[in-house]
Amino acid sequence: MKILVIGSGGREYAIGLALSKDPAVEKIWFAPGNGATDTLGENLSLAEYEELAAFAKEKGIDLTIVGPEAPLVGGIVDVFEKEGLTIFGPSAQAAQLEGSKIFMKNFLARHNIPTARYLETDSVDKAERFIESLEAPIVVKADGLCAGKGVIIAPTKDEAKEAARGMLSGEAFGEAGSRIVVEEFLDGYELSVFAVCDGKEYVVLPAAQDHKRLLDGDRGPNTGGMGAYAPTPLIDETLYGKLDERVIRPTLAGMEKEGMPFKGVLFIGVMVVGGEPYILEYNVRFGDPECEVLMPLLKSPASELFYKAATGRLSEARIAFHDRYAVGVVMASKNYPYKSSEPAEIIVDDIHHEDLAANSYIAYAGVSRGDDGKLYATGGRVLVCVGLGDSIREARDRAYMLVGQVHFAGKQCRTDIAYQALQE
Repeated sequence: MKILVIGSGGREYAIGLALSKDPAVEKIWFAPGNGATDTLGENLSLAEYEELAAFAKEKGIDLTIVGPEAPLVGGIVDVFEKEGLTIFGPSAQAAQLEGSKIFMKNFLARHNIPTARYLETDSVDKAERFIESLEAPIVVKADGLCAGKGVIIAPTKDEAKEAARGMLSGEAFGEAGSRIVVEEFLDGYELSVFAVCDGKEYVVLPAAQDHKRLLDGDRGPNTGGMGAYAPTPLIDETLYGKLDERVIRPTLAGMEKEGMPFKGVLFIGVMVVGGEPYILEYNVRFGDPECEVLMPLLKSPASELFYKAATGRLSEARIAFHDRYAVGVVMASKNYPYKSSEPAEIIVDDIHHEDLAANSYIAYAGVSRGDDGKLYATGGRVLVCVGLGDSIREARDRAYMLVGQVHFAGKQCRTDIAYQALQE
Protein backbone atom coordinates (compact mmCIF):
# COMPACT_ATOMS: atom_id res chain seq x y z
CA MET A 1 0.00 0.00 0.00
CA LYS A 2 1.24 3.48 -0.91
CA ILE A 3 0.26 6.24 1.52
CA LEU A 4 0.46 10.04 1.51
CA VAL A 5 0.42 11.86 4.87
CA ILE A 6 -0.53 15.55 4.83
CA GLY A 7 1.11 17.68 7.54
CA SER A 8 4.43 18.47 9.19
CA GLY A 9 4.13 18.00 12.96
CA GLY A 10 4.70 15.39 15.62
CA ARG A 11 1.21 14.02 14.93
CA GLU A 12 2.13 13.26 11.33
CA TYR A 13 5.50 11.82 12.37
CA ALA A 14 3.75 9.46 14.82
CA ILE A 15 1.26 8.34 12.15
CA GLY A 16 4.11 7.84 9.68
CA LEU A 17 6.14 5.83 12.21
CA ALA A 18 3.18 3.51 12.90
CA LEU A 19 2.67 3.04 9.15
CA SER A 20 6.38 2.40 8.57
CA LYS A 21 6.12 -0.65 10.86
CA ASP A 22 3.09 -2.00 8.98
CA PRO A 23 3.99 -4.85 6.57
CA ALA A 24 1.12 -3.81 4.27
CA VAL A 25 2.70 -0.38 3.64
CA GLU A 26 5.10 -0.17 0.69
CA LYS A 27 5.98 3.54 0.72
CA ILE A 28 5.03 6.75 2.55
CA TRP A 29 5.15 10.33 1.29
CA PHE A 30 4.79 13.40 3.53
CA ALA A 31 3.52 16.79 2.35
CA PRO A 32 5.39 18.76 3.45
CA GLY A 33 6.76 16.67 6.33
CA ASN A 34 9.57 17.92 8.56
CA GLY A 35 13.31 17.49 8.96
CA ALA A 36 12.90 13.99 10.44
CA THR A 37 10.05 12.48 8.41
CA ASP A 38 12.55 11.89 5.60
CA THR A 39 13.79 8.92 7.67
CA LEU A 40 10.33 7.33 7.36
CA GLY A 41 9.49 8.21 3.77
CA GLU A 42 9.82 10.93 1.17
CA ASN A 43 9.02 14.61 1.76
CA LEU A 44 7.17 16.59 -0.91
CA SER A 45 7.23 20.33 -1.51
CA LEU A 46 3.73 20.34 -3.04
CA ALA A 47 1.11 22.41 -1.22
CA GLU A 48 -1.86 23.03 -3.55
CA TYR A 49 -4.64 20.48 -3.08
CA GLU A 50 -5.04 19.95 -6.84
CA GLU A 51 -1.29 19.34 -7.21
CA LEU A 52 -1.34 16.83 -4.38
CA ALA A 53 -4.33 15.02 -5.89
CA ALA A 54 -2.57 14.87 -9.26
CA PHE A 55 0.53 13.46 -7.55
CA ALA A 56 -1.57 10.84 -5.76
CA LYS A 57 -3.11 9.76 -9.05
CA GLU A 58 0.23 9.68 -10.84
CA LYS A 59 1.90 7.56 -8.14
CA GLY A 60 -1.07 5.26 -7.61
CA ILE A 61 -1.37 6.23 -3.94
CA ASP A 62 -3.91 4.01 -2.19
CA LEU A 63 -4.68 6.23 0.78
CA THR A 64 -4.11 9.84 1.86
CA ILE A 65 -4.26 10.69 5.57
CA VAL A 66 -4.79 14.34 6.53
CA GLY A 67 -3.24 15.37 9.86
CA PRO A 68 -3.96 19.11 10.49
CA GLU A 69 -7.28 20.93 10.59
CA ALA A 70 -6.56 23.71 8.07
CA PRO A 71 -6.55 21.53 4.91
CA LEU A 72 -9.65 19.69 6.14
CA VAL A 73 -11.55 22.93 6.69
CA GLY A 74 -10.12 24.14 3.37
CA GLY A 75 -11.68 21.24 1.44
CA ILE A 76 -8.78 18.93 0.56
CA VAL A 77 -10.99 15.88 1.04
CA ASP A 78 -13.52 17.19 -1.48
CA VAL A 79 -10.76 17.77 -4.06
CA PHE A 80 -9.38 14.25 -3.64
CA GLU A 81 -12.77 12.53 -3.65
CA LYS A 82 -13.76 14.41 -6.80
CA GLU A 83 -10.75 12.71 -8.44
CA GLY A 84 -11.86 9.30 -7.16
CA LEU A 85 -9.05 9.09 -4.60
CA THR A 86 -9.33 7.48 -1.16
CA ILE A 87 -8.66 9.99 1.62
CA PHE A 88 -9.06 9.83 5.40
CA GLY A 89 -10.79 12.90 6.83
CA PRO A 90 -14.09 14.80 6.75
CA SER A 91 -15.45 16.93 3.91
CA ALA A 92 -15.20 20.71 4.21
CA GLN A 93 -18.87 20.79 5.17
CA ALA A 94 -18.40 18.24 7.97
CA ALA A 95 -15.16 19.94 9.07
CA GLN A 96 -17.23 22.93 10.17
CA LEU A 97 -17.46 21.07 13.49
CA GLU A 98 -13.98 22.47 14.09
CA GLY A 99 -13.85 25.28 11.56
CA SER A 100 -16.70 27.19 13.19
CA LYS A 101 -17.30 27.13 16.93
CA ILE A 102 -20.73 28.66 16.28
CA PHE A 103 -21.64 25.84 13.88
CA MET A 104 -20.45 23.31 16.46
CA LYS A 105 -22.35 24.82 19.39
CA ASN A 106 -25.55 25.16 17.37
CA PHE A 107 -25.17 21.55 16.15
CA LEU A 108 -24.87 20.39 19.77
CA ALA A 109 -28.00 22.35 20.67
CA ARG A 110 -29.97 20.98 17.69
CA HIS A 111 -29.19 17.40 18.68
CA ASN A 112 -29.48 17.78 22.46
CA ILE A 113 -25.84 16.96 23.11
CA PRO A 114 -24.76 18.25 26.55
CA THR A 115 -22.66 21.43 26.50
CA ALA A 116 -22.21 24.68 28.41
CA ARG A 117 -24.76 27.52 28.16
CA TYR A 118 -23.64 29.90 25.43
CA LEU A 119 -24.34 32.90 23.24
CA GLU A 120 -23.12 33.38 19.68
CA THR A 121 -22.96 36.97 18.51
CA ASP A 122 -21.18 39.66 16.53
CA SER A 123 -22.50 42.36 18.88
CA VAL A 124 -20.39 43.76 21.71
CA ASP A 125 -23.54 44.89 23.55
CA LYS A 126 -25.15 41.43 23.43
CA ALA A 127 -21.89 39.80 24.48
CA GLU A 128 -21.53 42.12 27.46
CA ARG A 129 -25.14 41.58 28.57
CA PHE A 130 -24.69 37.80 28.45
CA ILE A 131 -21.38 38.08 30.32
CA GLU A 132 -23.22 39.93 33.10
CA SER A 133 -25.61 36.96 33.42
CA LEU A 134 -22.78 34.48 34.05
CA GLU A 135 -20.54 33.72 37.00
CA ALA A 136 -16.79 34.27 36.48
CA PRO A 137 -14.61 32.79 35.14
CA ILE A 138 -16.11 33.09 31.65
CA VAL A 139 -15.05 31.52 28.36
CA VAL A 140 -14.78 33.64 25.20
CA LYS A 141 -14.07 31.93 21.85
CA ALA A 142 -13.34 33.25 18.38
CA ASP A 143 -15.57 31.49 15.84
CA GLY A 144 -12.90 30.52 13.30
CA LEU A 145 -9.60 28.64 13.31
CA CYS A 146 -6.90 30.31 15.42
CA ALA A 147 -4.32 27.49 15.63
CA GLY A 148 -5.61 26.48 19.05
CA LYS A 149 -5.26 29.99 20.50
CA GLY A 150 -8.76 31.41 19.99
CA VAL A 151 -10.12 30.49 23.41
CA ILE A 152 -9.76 32.81 26.41
CA ILE A 153 -10.79 31.85 29.94
CA ALA A 154 -11.35 35.22 31.56
CA PRO A 155 -11.11 35.23 35.38
CA THR A 156 -13.37 38.29 35.73
CA LYS A 157 -16.37 39.74 33.92
CA ASP A 158 -14.38 42.84 32.96
CA GLU A 159 -11.66 40.71 31.38
CA ALA A 160 -14.30 38.68 29.54
CA LYS A 161 -15.76 41.90 28.12
CA GLU A 162 -12.29 43.06 27.11
CA ALA A 163 -11.66 39.73 25.35
CA ALA A 164 -14.98 39.96 23.52
CA ARG A 165 -14.24 43.52 22.37
CA GLY A 166 -10.74 42.54 21.25
CA MET A 167 -12.04 39.68 19.14
CA LEU A 168 -14.99 41.52 17.59
CA SER A 169 -12.82 44.52 16.72
CA GLY A 170 -10.56 42.24 14.66
CA GLU A 171 -7.53 43.15 16.77
CA ALA A 172 -7.14 39.75 18.45
CA PHE A 173 -7.75 37.17 15.71
CA GLY A 174 -8.74 39.07 12.57
CA GLU A 175 -11.58 37.57 10.53
CA ALA A 176 -11.66 34.44 12.76
CA GLY A 177 -13.02 36.62 15.58
CA SER A 178 -15.68 38.47 13.59
CA ARG A 179 -18.25 36.36 15.45
CA ILE A 180 -17.70 34.94 18.90
CA VAL A 181 -19.09 32.43 21.35
CA VAL A 182 -19.42 33.41 25.02
CA GLU A 183 -20.11 30.51 27.35
CA GLU A 184 -20.27 29.51 30.99
CA PHE A 185 -17.17 27.99 32.54
CA LEU A 186 -17.52 24.32 33.47
CA ASP A 187 -15.58 23.32 36.56
CA GLY A 188 -14.42 19.71 36.30
CA TYR A 189 -11.63 17.75 34.67
CA GLU A 190 -10.94 17.57 30.96
CA LEU A 191 -10.50 14.51 28.76
CA SER A 192 -9.62 13.97 25.09
CA VAL A 193 -11.71 11.23 23.50
CA PHE A 194 -11.18 10.19 19.88
CA ALA A 195 -13.59 8.29 17.67
CA VAL A 196 -12.40 7.10 14.25
CA CYS A 197 -15.50 7.22 12.04
CA ASP A 198 -16.51 5.98 8.60
CA GLY A 199 -19.78 7.92 8.30
CA LYS A 200 -21.89 5.36 10.18
CA GLU A 201 -19.65 3.14 12.29
CA TYR A 202 -16.89 4.19 14.67
CA VAL A 203 -14.07 2.91 16.88
CA VAL A 204 -13.35 4.71 20.16
CA LEU A 205 -9.66 4.96 21.00
CA PRO A 206 -8.28 4.89 24.57
CA ALA A 207 -9.13 8.21 26.24
CA ALA A 208 -6.21 10.58 26.74
CA GLN A 209 -5.48 13.64 28.84
CA ASP A 210 -3.62 16.65 27.45
CA HIS A 211 -1.67 19.28 29.42
CA LYS A 212 -2.27 22.67 27.81
CA ARG A 213 -0.48 25.03 30.18
CA LEU A 214 3.20 25.81 29.71
CA LEU A 215 4.33 25.27 33.29
CA ASP A 216 4.12 22.61 35.98
CA GLY A 217 0.93 22.54 38.03
CA ASP A 218 -1.08 23.81 35.04
CA ARG A 219 0.28 27.34 35.38
CA GLY A 220 1.35 29.80 32.71
CA PRO A 221 -0.14 30.49 29.28
CA ASN A 222 -2.10 28.02 27.18
CA THR A 223 -0.08 26.23 24.51
CA GLY A 224 -0.73 23.75 21.75
CA GLY A 225 -0.07 21.06 24.38
CA MET A 226 2.95 20.27 26.55
CA GLY A 227 2.32 16.57 27.03
CA ALA A 228 -0.29 13.84 27.16
CA TYR A 229 -0.88 10.32 28.38
CA ALA A 230 -3.27 7.47 27.56
CA PRO A 231 -5.27 5.64 28.59
CA THR A 232 -6.42 7.77 31.51
CA PRO A 233 -7.92 6.23 34.67
CA LEU A 234 -10.17 9.31 34.92
CA ILE A 235 -12.72 7.53 32.71
CA ASP A 236 -14.58 4.27 33.32
CA GLU A 237 -17.07 2.10 31.45
CA THR A 238 -19.99 4.10 32.83
CA LEU A 239 -18.57 7.36 31.44
CA TYR A 240 -17.67 5.70 28.12
CA GLY A 241 -21.29 4.52 27.96
CA LYS A 242 -22.62 8.04 28.54
CA LEU A 243 -20.34 9.43 25.81
CA ASP A 244 -21.45 6.69 23.43
CA GLU A 245 -25.16 7.20 24.06
CA ARG A 246 -25.33 10.98 24.53
CA VAL A 247 -22.52 12.25 22.31
CA ILE A 248 -20.97 10.00 19.66
CA ARG A 249 -24.07 8.23 18.34
CA PRO A 250 -26.24 11.38 18.15
CA THR A 251 -23.37 13.29 16.52
CA LEU A 252 -22.87 10.75 13.73
CA ALA A 253 -26.62 10.35 13.25
CA GLY A 254 -27.07 14.14 13.20
CA MET A 255 -24.28 14.70 10.70
CA GLU A 256 -25.71 12.03 8.39
CA LYS A 257 -29.23 13.43 8.75
CA GLU A 258 -27.97 16.91 7.85
CA GLY A 259 -26.30 15.58 4.68
CA MET A 260 -22.68 15.65 5.79
CA PRO A 261 -21.76 12.17 7.07
CA PHE A 262 -18.63 12.34 9.22
CA LYS A 263 -15.56 10.37 8.18
CA GLY A 264 -12.19 10.70 9.88
CA VAL A 265 -11.29 11.47 13.50
CA LEU A 266 -13.85 13.07 15.77
CA PHE A 267 -11.84 14.61 18.61
CA ILE A 268 -14.19 15.21 21.54
CA GLY A 269 -13.03 17.69 24.16
CA VAL A 270 -14.94 16.55 27.24
CA MET A 271 -15.36 18.27 30.58
CA VAL A 272 -16.52 15.88 33.29
CA VAL A 273 -18.59 17.63 35.96
CA GLY A 274 -19.93 15.48 38.78
CA GLY A 275 -19.52 12.35 36.69
CA GLU A 276 -21.47 13.82 33.75
CA PRO A 277 -19.84 14.59 30.35
CA TYR A 278 -20.22 18.02 28.74
CA ILE A 279 -18.76 18.83 25.34
CA LEU A 280 -16.27 21.68 25.29
CA GLU A 281 -15.38 21.39 21.62
CA TYR A 282 -15.11 19.13 18.62
CA ASN A 283 -12.02 18.89 16.47
CA VAL A 284 -11.94 16.93 13.24
CA ARG A 285 -8.46 15.42 13.49
CA PHE A 286 -6.13 13.84 16.02
CA GLY A 287 -4.92 16.05 18.83
CA ASP A 288 -1.24 16.83 19.11
CA PRO A 289 0.40 15.53 21.36
CA GLU A 290 -2.38 12.97 22.03
CA CYS A 291 -1.75 11.29 18.68
CA GLU A 292 1.87 10.65 19.66
CA VAL A 293 0.77 8.57 22.67
CA LEU A 294 -2.14 6.83 20.93
CA MET A 295 -0.30 5.52 17.87
CA PRO A 296 2.10 3.21 19.77
CA LEU A 297 -0.88 1.75 21.70
CA LEU A 298 -2.45 0.56 18.42
CA LYS A 299 -1.88 -3.20 18.20
CA SER A 300 -3.61 -3.89 14.87
CA PRO A 301 -2.11 -2.53 11.62
CA ALA A 302 -2.40 1.26 11.34
CA SER A 303 -3.21 1.02 7.63
CA GLU A 304 -6.30 -1.08 8.39
CA LEU A 305 -7.75 1.49 10.80
CA PHE A 306 -7.27 4.41 8.40
CA TYR A 307 -8.17 2.61 5.16
CA LYS A 308 -11.32 0.89 6.45
CA ALA A 309 -12.54 4.19 7.93
CA ALA A 310 -11.85 6.07 4.69
CA THR A 311 -13.74 3.47 2.63
CA GLY A 312 -16.78 3.07 4.91
CA ARG A 313 -15.82 -0.44 6.02
CA LEU A 314 -14.96 -0.07 9.72
CA SER A 315 -17.41 -2.86 10.57
CA GLU A 316 -15.03 -5.26 8.79
CA ALA A 317 -11.96 -4.09 10.72
CA ARG A 318 -10.52 -5.86 13.74
CA ILE A 319 -9.00 -2.97 15.68
CA ALA A 320 -7.08 -3.81 18.85
CA PHE A 321 -4.96 -1.88 21.33
CA HIS A 322 -2.12 -2.94 23.59
CA ASP A 323 -3.02 -3.21 27.27
CA ARG A 324 -0.32 -0.68 28.13
CA TYR A 325 0.15 3.02 28.86
CA ALA A 326 1.96 5.77 26.99
CA VAL A 327 3.17 9.14 28.30
CA GLY A 328 4.45 11.89 26.02
CA VAL A 329 6.51 14.89 27.15
CA VAL A 330 6.81 17.83 24.75
CA MET A 331 10.22 19.48 24.52
CA ALA A 332 9.78 23.06 23.35
CA SER A 333 12.13 25.79 22.20
CA LYS A 334 13.42 28.50 24.52
CA ASN A 335 10.89 31.25 23.74
CA TYR A 336 7.77 29.09 23.21
CA PRO A 337 4.93 30.09 23.18
CA TYR A 338 5.79 33.79 23.14
CA LYS A 339 8.01 34.12 20.06
CA SER A 340 10.30 32.18 17.76
CA SER A 341 13.72 30.98 18.90
CA GLU A 342 17.10 30.72 17.22
CA PRO A 343 17.70 27.37 15.46
CA ALA A 344 19.53 24.96 17.76
CA GLU A 345 21.25 21.68 16.91
CA ILE A 346 19.56 18.61 18.42
CA ILE A 347 21.83 15.98 19.94
CA VAL A 348 20.35 12.65 21.03
CA ASP A 349 22.60 10.48 23.18
CA ASP A 350 23.00 6.83 22.23
CA ILE A 351 20.57 4.79 24.30
CA HIS A 352 22.41 1.86 25.86
CA HIS A 353 19.57 0.89 28.17
CA GLU A 354 17.79 -1.90 26.24
CA ASP A 355 14.60 -1.52 28.23
CA LEU A 356 14.39 2.18 27.38
CA ALA A 357 15.28 1.62 23.72
CA ALA A 358 12.48 -0.95 23.39
CA ASN A 359 9.84 1.10 25.20
CA SER A 360 10.26 4.68 24.02
CA TYR A 361 10.50 6.81 20.90
CA ILE A 362 10.85 10.41 19.78
CA ALA A 363 8.16 12.02 17.62
CA TYR A 364 9.80 14.94 15.82
CA ALA A 365 7.80 18.09 15.10
CA GLY A 366 9.41 21.55 14.79
CA VAL A 367 12.67 20.34 13.26
CA SER A 368 14.60 20.99 10.05
CA ARG A 369 17.49 19.19 8.38
CA GLY A 370 20.51 21.45 7.93
CA ASP A 371 22.85 21.48 4.93
CA ASP A 372 25.27 19.61 7.20
CA GLY A 373 22.76 16.76 7.55
CA LYS A 374 22.18 17.53 11.23
CA LEU A 375 18.77 18.02 12.81
CA TYR A 376 17.91 21.47 14.19
CA ALA A 377 15.16 22.71 16.48
CA THR A 378 13.36 25.32 14.38
CA GLY A 379 9.79 25.28 15.72
CA GLY A 380 7.99 26.04 18.95
CA ARG A 381 7.16 22.50 19.98
CA VAL A 382 10.27 20.68 18.82
CA LEU A 383 9.62 17.02 19.64
CA VAL A 384 7.78 14.64 21.94
CA CYS A 385 9.53 12.02 24.09
CA VAL A 386 7.16 9.07 24.50
CA GLY A 387 7.56 6.30 27.06
CA LEU A 388 5.56 3.05 27.17
CA GLY A 389 4.91 0.86 30.18
CA ASP A 390 2.62 -1.55 31.98
CA SER A 391 1.64 1.30 34.32
CA ILE A 392 1.35 5.06 33.92
CA ARG A 393 4.24 5.53 36.35
CA GLU A 394 6.50 3.19 34.37
CA ALA A 395 5.59 4.93 31.09
CA ARG A 396 6.13 8.36 32.70
CA ASP A 397 9.54 7.35 34.07
CA ARG A 398 10.67 6.10 30.66
CA ALA A 399 9.44 9.26 28.94
CA TYR A 400 11.52 11.41 31.29
CA MET A 401 14.53 9.11 30.94
CA LEU A 402 14.32 9.76 27.21
CA VAL A 403 14.00 13.52 27.82
CA GLY A 404 17.36 13.30 29.59
CA GLN A 405 18.92 11.86 26.43
CA VAL A 406 17.87 14.82 24.23
CA HIS A 407 19.80 18.10 24.14
CA PHE A 408 19.39 21.43 22.35
CA ALA A 409 20.02 25.00 23.48
CA GLY A 410 17.12 26.53 25.40
CA LYS A 411 15.08 23.34 25.66
CA GLN A 412 12.13 23.46 28.04
CA CYS A 413 9.52 20.97 29.18
CA ARG A 414 7.12 20.29 32.00
CA THR A 415 8.24 17.86 34.70
CA ASP A 416 4.78 16.74 35.84
CA ILE A 417 3.05 15.17 32.83
CA ALA A 418 0.38 12.65 33.97
CA TYR A 419 0.39 14.10 37.49
CA GLN A 420 -3.39 13.89 37.79
CA ALA A 421 -3.32 10.15 37.19
CA LEU A 422 -0.43 9.68 39.63
CA GLN A 423 -1.74 11.67 42.59
CA GLU A 424 -1.68 9.55 45.71
